[in-house]
Formats: sequence, C-alpha cells, structure tokens
Amino acid sequence: MDQRITELAQQLLERGFDRLTEREQRVLLHIAKRHPVSRNVDAAMAAEDSFGNRMADRVARFGGSWAFILAFTGLMALWVVSNSIILVRWGSPFDPYPFIFLNLVLSMLAALQAPVIMMSQNRQAARDRMAAALDYEVNLKAEIEIMALHEKLDQLRTEQISEMLAEQRTILESLLNKGSGPEPGSR
Repeated sequence: MDQRITELAQQLLERGFDRLTEREQRVLLHIAKRHPVSRNVDAAMAAEDSFGNRMADRVARFGGSWAFILAFTGLMALWVVSNSIILVRWGSPFDPYPFIFLNLVLSMLAALQAPVIMMSQNRQAARDRMAAALDYEVNLKAEIEIMALHEKLDQLRTEQISEMLAEQRTILESLLNKGSGPEPGSR
C-alpha cells in the first residue's frame, strides 16, 4: 500500500487505513491516484437493472400518468355504455348492470398494479440511497482535499514566518554588530 495513502488516512481521518470503511478507503485511493470519485447514478443503476425492474418502472410510469387515467376512464365509460345501452338494444349484454365482471377486472388490475408500483418505488428508494452514497463519497473527497490544502497552506505559512524570523534575526545581528564597533568619540 502506498505510504501517501496511509499518511492521508492517519492525518485527515485520524485512523489507520485498515480501520476505514470500504467507501473511505475507495475515496482515499481515488485521491492518491488523482482520479475523480464521482459517478453517474443512472449508469450505476443500469448495471443492476433486470428486465423485470425496467418493466416495473415503465408500468409505474404509465400507471401514474394522465394518459393512463384518461384511457382507463374512457375504457370504463365505453364498457358501461356498451353494456347499458348498446348491447341491451341489440342483444344480451356480456356484463349487465351492476357490472360484476367490470368489478372483477378492476380488482385484478388493482391487485397487479399495486405490487408493480411498490417494486418501482423500492427501486427509486434504492436509486436515492445510491445517489446519497455517491454524494457522500464526493463530499468526503472534497473535505479531505480541502483539509489537505489547509495543511499545505499552514505549512507554507509556517515556513514563510520562519524565513521572515531568520531574516529579521540576521538583520538584527548585523545591526547589533555595527553598533558594537568603536564608539564615535573614542578615537
């Protein structure tokens, strides 16, 4: 393991590298290698997507849209009108009033749609957790980089003050040496 990573872990996170979480270790490795730590949430989630997950998202997206509400309202109105007026005049309706078959279809739709929407919500929650984790990594890296910059600035300031003090000491010694020479009226 790189000595710089161990020093970073000790200096900035006040723990040894082995005592850091996997995420913290990954961030420190990215810092040491000068690689970005940020990742695209959509790309990270796409790697874990299955056909069922993508289908659940599409169904939930359509099931929660105005297009679905309007289409479903139109379908139910067509069902009721066709079974109440049209089919009564031309023959026997396939689902006469009180529309028991329509109630069965609606119950089955609700029974299927609810778990699919819940699956999609679970995936959205997982996406939000992943986004939060990725944000944490970016924030941790930024915090560590800022702490490292502060340490460098403090070190530069300390070196600058030391150099200034050394220069002042030299000037003071040269002034004292000039002043310790022969006194002006002693010749």
